Amino acid sequence: MPATPTACRHLLSLFDLSPEEARTLLARGTELKAMRCRGEDYRPLRHCTLAMIFEKSSTRTRVSFEAGMAQFGGHAIFLSPRDTQLGRGEPIEDAARVISRMVDVVMIRTFDQETVECFAAHSRVPVINGLTNRLHPCQLLADMQTYFEHRGDIRGRRVAWIGDGNNMCQSYMEAARLLDFSLRIGCPAGFEPDAQLLSAGAGRFTVVHDPLEAARDADLIATDVWASMHQEGELENRLDLFSPFQVTDAVMAAAAPDALFMHCLPAHRGEEVAASVIDGPQSVVWDEAENRLHVQKALLEFLLVPGP
Repeated sequence: MPATPTACRHLLSLFDLSPEEARTLLARGTELKAMRCRGEDYRPLRHCTLAMIFEKSSTRTRVSFEAGMAQFGGHAIFLSPRDTQLGRGEPIEDAARVISRMVDVVMIRTFDQETVECFAAHSRVPVINGLTNRLHPCQLLADMQTYFEHRGDIRGRRVAWIGDGNNMCQSYMEAARLLDFSLRIGCPAGFEPDAQLLSAGAGRFTVVHDPLEAARDADLIATDVWASMHQEGELENRLDLFSPFQVTDAVMAAAAPDALFMHCLPAHRGEEVAASVIDGPQSVVWDEAENRLHVQKALLEFLLVPGP
């Protein structure tokens, strides 16, 4: 059984990894994927338990973490606000102190970044950010693993983010700084990402309000829904503003000839992306979705299994 780390490592943002650690994780995700394809029995987390706290619903996050723990020989516990005292006002600090005495690692999918940071500050075990309104680091690890598998290292490449300056966009901003690529953000005026994040990466990012300009010569084009889970009530008002930012065949044509298309899913064909793009030959969204499983297994191994 892996020893519980004495000095906890967490993944609350991509900046909790060094560039070297990030690249090692991506390579390990691909290696674990190959091992699974070969049918190898590798169970480094026998008798380990992952607590999965979901204040936001999920398909890919729940299935990938739960399946990953099972494949590693461990166990995952699903907790919603209805199942815990968190939903009845228990302080985050108290929940962290209790839960972390009973499990080996915690994954939290919630609204505020401050929630995962507070939980981690009072946890005795590693804490993983499964998504907040600010960041989605696990998805970016999967995106980067997918790019590396199809095109090699992303260092020095051009990436276009088209759509809302949301948590995915902001994690792409972190990835650009961590893995050394340039990022052009194409979004409607007023929907830019966090100003502090923009200023912190000055020279690494460009914000434009034209999707074709954002896509020009890009090696990767990524997008997401126009209204995130906490913004459903805004969708009707956003449709007109965002409709020029749909990723269409014309947008893909402005990119490099071998550009890849990614979407973290679920996707709304005919809104943020045309069906001909997401179902077309440049789309790698299914590999991207699968890689959540593999790179998160690499992350769990990194956080829980002592090194040589």
